[in-house]
Amino acid sequence: MNLKNSQLDVDNWIKEHGVRYFNELTNMAQLTEEVGEVARIIARRYGEQSEKESDKNKDLGEELADVVFVVLCLANQTGIDLQAAFDKKMDAKSIRDKDRHKNNDKLK
Repeated sequence: MNLKNSQLDVDNWIKEHGVRYFNELTNMAQLTEEVGEVARIIARRYGEQSEKESDKNKDLGEELADVVFVVLCLANQTGIDLQAAFDKKMDAKSIRDKDRHKNNDKLK
């Protein structure tokens, strides 16, 4: 997945179908809602809660994609190059955490 291209895809979709971006606060609320839907599926499908009949046909991939879409919207409207930010984060994590998890006895 190329985040730069994905940001362009979202921006083009907004311009063609969405009229305009929701404001940042609305999108933050939307992101929280979408993350909640992901949490609900994971808690019931993979956790200890039983899954409600109405949730059994929910597609976790679609819900995760909803989260990504809103994150891309927020990046676009706040002027963030998400690809550059992600690459920088991966570099930082690779240096900071290169041995951290290998040396974690809890993960063995």
